[in-house]
Formats: sequence, C-alpha cells, structure tokens
Amino acid sequence: MSGDGVALSVLDADALRRWYGNSLTALTRYRRVVNDLNVFPVPDGDTGTNMVTTLTAACAECDLRATTAVPELAAAAARGALFAARGNSGVILAQLLQGLADTWTTEFVDAALLARGLARAARVATEAVAEPAEGTILTVAEAAAAAAVRCVIDGGDERLVAAVVAASEAAEQAVAATIEQLPALTRAGVVDAGGVGFAVVLGELTAVVTGEVPTGVDQLLSRGRSAPVDGVPRESGSQAYEYEVQYLVDADAREVGSLRATLSTLGDSVVIVGSTGDGDTCRTWNVHAHVNDVGAAVEAGITAGRIHRLSVTRFDDTPPTAEPARRAVVVVTETDALNGVFTSENAHNVTGRHLTAVQVVSRLRDTGAAELVVPADTVHRDAAETAAHRLRAEGRRVQVVPIQAPVQAVAALAVRDPRRRFEDDAVAMAEAAGSCRHAEVVRTEAAALTTVGRCEPGDYLALADGDVVLVDADMSVAVRDLVDRLCAAGAELLTLIAGPAFGEPMRRNLAGHLMTTWPLVDVQWLTTEQGEQLLWIGAE
Repeated sequence: MSGDGVALSVLDADALRRWYGNSLTALTRYRRVVNDLNVFPVPDGDTGTNMVTTLTAACAECDLRATTAVPELAAAAARGALFAARGNSGVILAQLLQGLADTWTTEFVDAALLARGLARAARVATEAVAEPAEGTILTVAEAAAAAAVRCVIDGGDERLVAAVVAASEAAEQAVAATIEQLPALTRAGVVDAGGVGFAVVLGELTAVVTGEVPTGVDQLLSRGRSAPVDGVPRESGSQAYEYEVQYLVDADAREVGSLRATLSTLGDSVVIVGSTGDGDTCRTWNVHAHVNDVGAAVEAGITAGRIHRLSVTRFDDTPPTAEPARRAVVVVTETDALNGVFTSENAHNVTGRHLTAVQVVSRLRDTGAAELVVPADTVHRDAAETAAHRLRAEGRRVQVVPIQAPVQAVAALAVRDPRRRFEDDAVAMAEAAGSCRHAEVVRTEAAALTTVGRCEPGDYLALADGDVVLVDADMSVAVRDLVDRLCAAGAELLTLIAGPAFGEPMRRNLAGHLMTTWPLVDVQWLTTEQGEQLLWIGAE
C-alpha cells in the first residue's frame, strides 16, 4: 500500500459504488494480463475479459439507481452480473457478488458483516461448481473469507480496515500458492487467472477502505511467467470436451438440481448460479458447462425450464506454435486504430494509407505461414490481390477476404478455426465479415453538410455502413441512437470497441442502456488506444 488516505469505519452505499467502479477500472487495466495467465485449455484466454464483462454489467445496474441503500445497490450489482456473466470466471464472480448481496442487508457494512459476507460469498460460489478444484478463484475467495473471519472473531479486531487488509493479503498469498496446487498451473509456471482477478477486486476494496493505493497485485504479477503455456488456454476443465455451452434458464430450484446432475454426466466445468429466492420459487439461473453433446446440454436446460441467451463456443486446442507455421491471418487496412485488437486476437496486420503490393508481400512472407487469410479493406484490395497472386506462385495458399471497415476483420477472426480445411475456414471468415454491419461515432472538427443535415464543429457523427445516419451535439445521444438503430434492425451481437476518448463512465452508461432496452442482444467490449473514433461497432 501507498498513500495517505482517510480510513473508513464502515462501508456505505457510496463506498460500495466506488468499490465496484474502481474494481472495473482495475480489471480492465489488467484484462490482458489476466487473459494471458489462462492455462486450462477458453478460446483466446478470456478469463480477464469475462470478469470485465460481468463487472461492467454489475456497475451498469448500479449506475441506473440513485439509491443510497446498501442492500438495494448490492442486489442490483448481483442481478446485473448474473444476467451478463460469461465464462467460468464470470459466472463465479457473479455468484460471489450474490453472496455479498445475500448478507449485506443493513444500512452499513462493518467488519463483522464484511467477514460474514465474504464467507457466504465463498460458500455459495463453491456450492455452484459441480466439481470445485483447489488452486482456483474459489480457493482464493475461501482464503480471503477465512482471514477476515479470523481477524474479527479470533483476533477480536473489529476495525473494518483490519478485516479488509487481512482478506486482501490472504487473497494475494492464496494466488501465489495456486501455482503449486494445480498441476496445470505448475506445468505452465503461472498463477490462477481467476484468482488474480478476484485479488484485484479485493485490492480495490482495500483502497476504498484505507484510502491508499493497492500495490500487492502488481508485485504478484511482476514475478512473471516461469514457463511457456502448452496449448491455447481454456478457462477450466479438461481437453476432453470441445464446446462451452452457456445459457440463462428460468426454473425452480428443484429442477436446477436435476439439471446440474445431468450436465455433470455430459461434461465438466459445470457451474450454475442464481439469485436468491423463496424456497422452490422460479427464478433465473446462469448455466455454464463444457460438453461434447451440445444438443443434450441444451435439451437438459429446456427440460428444466425456459432457456434464453444461449451461446455455444468451440474450443481451439491447437498449440499456438502450430498456427503460425501452417496458417496465419494478416489484416490489411488503411488505419492502425485496431492493430492492438488484431494482435490480441493472434492476427498479424499491415497498415498505411498507400500500401504497395511489395509491402503486403513482405508482411505476408514474414509470418512464415503456408496458408494465409487476408482481410483487406477497399483501399488496399488490389494490392492484397496482387500480393496473393505472387505468393500463390511460391506455392502458398492465400485467400483475400473483402472488408469495408476494420471491425469486420474482428468478426472474421471470431469464427476462424485452423482445424478446418483452408478453403472452408476462409469462406467462414468471409461470410462473418460480410454479414457484419459496421458503424462508428466520430467528433467533427469543422462545419459540414451531411446527408442528414448540417453539422457544426464539436458535433458527433454516427455512421452506419459508411453513411452518416445522424448528427447530435450530445455524444451519449448519438451513441445511444446509433446502437438502437442497429439493434432494431435485428442485431443479435454487438462488438463495441471503445476508443481512447470513450471512457469508462460512457461504457457503463451504454452497457446499462443496452441491458435495459435490448436485453437479448449479446455485447462484447474491446478497447483500443489509437484512432480518432470514439466508438467502433460491429453488428451481427
């Protein structure tokens, strides 16, 4: 810790709101680091992304309420997290928040109530997992809770600061120990990704309570990786199952018990979490499992109740060293605004306003790949086609995928599968790019006449498929109206890429609007530190 802040004696609604908001900021900052720690073979290593998505929804629910009551705010955050939770880590984080909400039913949270809340959170999260394992986020949550309880009960220290610091330090120590507790972590030489994420959250709680800046997680991560990871990471479970299935189901508690048992016979990494209810009353549950028989997993949910928000992801267990040698994706675009996004998706890129075929050829050769899929924008389509022709003459297989905007390349990357035949993979990527509508919001610097009217300096332009569709002096209105148009046109998935000027409060407000107005639309958030656009949008 560092700093000279003023310590809190209790948590009130304002402190709770700041804790959740600061945790989201910190998790967003650490997202890629946490993603890189995955060693249980989900595609792209997405523990950090899943936790950010879950907490974004929790914060959005809080932002929709002006309440000063701890119980209402905690319940809102838990509900938001439940409905938006993605992946194993996101579902568990949602249940941890639910455990806190179950306990924090008074106006203020003191040390004793904090300890009870952490203890219940750890217990209900562990109970939600069909086969809990040592060395995971559950282990970290249990260690934090035990430390808080010991501090308050066994140690007799009823200061909130003491309990929070004890919990946070215990979490960091538990994270450090995970490398020895789980064989997969030991082989990879890393600590548990979900555990790190939860330690980040507790570190931000400590910062709110003590008024000091947390440094423990930075010290923990500074140790780095001691050995390479074998294979593309999967958040949890074994390599025996090819698909991650997740959905929400409206069912009563009796049916959920049978659903958990059925899914456990079909696969692993079974986690089912839900909000509290009275006895066996019907409520919504978030269901997550890894299976081979997707149909059976979905049928089990239909038997239990009404399912919605179904998502199925196929894992890619191909070792990362195999793809560059055999097949690579190189995105050719005029702007470098999304280069960081492409890199995080394990794609190459070449950018510039006037790229030549020689430059593109050089970049394609640099990959060392025998097979190349090349999403290329309109400006550089001819150069890409010429480069492809030259490389085909060298015996390489090259397919150019037409795109109108860089965000369409993101859609193409989402469906690639190196295990498919080259032609089939290229066709799937081309279809994904072609079916993705592209939109963006930019701030004007000069007055101009658009197809929808005049814009003044400082106005915000919303463009869809290259055409200006609306102009507004209020950025939030321009963004909201643009996403409403895309969703009303039938979008089922929005990929939102926030630019440098589109800050966290804006993301949370938009996330809250989408959750309230378009609850059945799936949303994926990414960020970029480059480009003049406030927001890139892909709508599928």
